[in-house]
Amino acid sequence: MNLRKIYTALLTADLAAAEGWYTKLLGRGPDYRPMDTLVQWELSDQGGVMLSTSNEIADRGVIFLYVDDVAAERRRLQGLGIALGDDIEGDYSTLAQVRDPDGNLLTLATPPSRPFPPA
Repeated sequence: MNLRKIYTALLTADLAAAEGWYTKLLGRGPDYRPMDTLVQWELSDQGGVMLSTSNEIADRGVIFLYVDDVAAERRRLQGLGIALGDDIEGDYSTLAQVRDPDGNLLTLATPPSRPFPPA
């Protein structure tokens, strides 16, 4: 497999409302609208996030977003009306979680403090 990109695709009941919420979360609007039922953000050269009202494209899901500073993101998001849960101190990262308006779980995490064990 010559993998080029990975996209997390999440199902939404209301595309306009979800687009507004994720625009706040990500700090900018989507990059593409490939079809009426889909909006897409490019988050890096390796991947991004897609929101869709079509369950043929997406289903409920989970996203992990690595950020430099969970506390700074907490403050930024709180100012936009998005409240993260309490910090969760993991073995490798500090995590904080929030559910989007459709119930999809988003976890913000600091980059791992040390390498993960090999599989």
